[in-house]
Amino acid sequence: MLLVHAHPDDESLTTGATMAAAAADGVHVTLVTCTRGELGEVVADDLGYLRGDPEALAAHRETELAAATAALGVADHRFLGADAGVRYRDTGMVSLPGGLAAIPEDVAPGAFAVADLDEAAGHLARVLREVRPHVLLTYDRTGGYGHPDHGMAHRVALRAVDVAAGPAGAAAGWPVPKVYAAVWPLEVVRTALTALAVAGRPVVDPDGPLPGMIVPDDEVTAVVDAPEHWTAKAAALRAHRSQMHVDPAAGTTMQADGVAVPIVATEWYQLLRGTSAPPFDADGRETDLFAGTGT
Repeated sequence: MLLVHAHPDDESLTTGATMAAAAADGVHVTLVTCTRGELGEVVADDLGYLRGDPEALAAHRETELAAATAALGVADHRFLGADAGVRYRDTGMVSLPGGLAAIPEDVAPGAFAVADLDEAAGHLARVLREVRPHVLLTYDRTGGYGHPDHGMAHRVALRAVDVAAGPAGAAAGWPVPKVYAAVWPLEVVRTALTALAVAGRPVVDPDGPLPGMIVPDDEVTAVVDAPEHWTAKAAALRAHRSQMHVDPAAGTTMQADGVAVPIVATEWYQLLRGTSAPPFDADGRETDLFAGTGT
């Protein structure tokens, strides 16, 4: 399994239970992170000295990511392009209502969102040919909630899959059998947000505009239900304390926007490439991401 994420903490937020479950089952899990999150907001007051210092924050977030992957049982982590001496930088974002984001007007040189797509995909394709994953996980085409780096990660991942496959019959190529985007079912999200609102937690309007990764339930094609790995996911999220507050009692995380998000050990996906295969749950969703890949 190989995952393509934009910043440190994204892996734990959206795919942490899936990573922990796969690693516990003996699957080789490779995490590729595209940037070091240099422009992320610092929510921990005792780490306030990192605010306004992108290089110091990048170095600190590297240590947080190492702790998070260790909590998930994942040992193979790489930064995109690092093997070629290339470093992609956090693009930053402009926050919009409803938990959405957009690209800033002023983007610094070296920002990931404006990098050369073919060059970035080439770096990832080398990893794909080396690791030869049967499953690749990344974001949907909206980048989850509109963050420019997430959208770029999606585009890089799909381009890299094409490049890694090579020409038909190429001996060195590796055609990744299945590619998934992390998504959330609309009704699950609305139910969870409503419950948090009733409990007095600050949440976005359950009936208002929601991020693109929240899709109609019938567009969710696969589910990983791993309650036994909730603790590992929560520990990984706690490792990213520069970026979020974790409330273990409430079972929620809260980032700089002040919105409470439940920590769940069920994670949902939409198949982008490949063919669905049994076993399926009662809703017709795959329950084994590797089904049909020959593993």
